[in-house]
Amino acid sequence: MEPETRESLIARLPDHTDRAAWYEFVELYEPLIYGIGRRHGMQPADAGDLVQDVLVAVANSIEKFEPDSQRGRFRSWLFRVARNQSLLRLRKLKHHVAGTGDSEVGRMLSNHANNDPAETEFDAAFRRRAFRWAARRVRENVNPKTWEAFSRTAIGGESTQQVAKELNIEVGAVYLSRSRVMAKLKRAVENVSEEISIAVADQSETHHA
Repeated sequence: MEPETRESLIARLPDHTDRAAWYEFVELYEPLIYGIGRRHGMQPADAGDLVQDVLVAVANSIEKFEPDSQRGRFRSWLFRVARNQSLLRLRKLKHHVAGTGDSEVGRMLSNHANNDPAETEFDAAFRRRAFRWAARRVRENVNPKTWEAFSRTAIGGESTQQVAKELNIEVGAVYLSRSRVMAKLKRAVENVSEEISIAVADQSETHHA
């Protein structure tokens, strides 16, 4: 399916019947939310429960999200939702272990009560994941030779002339393939993110997608 318009995924989330939008949202963000729980010291099962808590919270409050200079980007808003849900779950865990002499949960609560530097990591992880996700989507919808020409030159750094020779196509066709794939990648990423710019040179892992 060809990507739609900038921020269209976020704009579609308030419609709870839009299963495709929610599927994409979960596909993109579930591992990142799970990672927040694990970084906060949760066991896998608790981190999995955190994912469900956050998805419910997002579904219940997404209509209130209004991107502007005061409130910030969607990812910042989502991170705050995930962090707050994580703290709630950690408090429950602390309650369950009260009196056992285990102060680990209390320490985590103290460490994460204020501004969490993990937001920067969360943002960076999303950027990487969004690019890989977009690359998979685009790769599924272009000619294999077109993708190979793009991947080998734009990502792999191979010579345009050498790739053209090995693929038995004109050098101009290699440049055209790269341009078309880049445009599709840009649209696909913008479809799920507010402000990610494509920098292929920093995404060398994508050619393994």
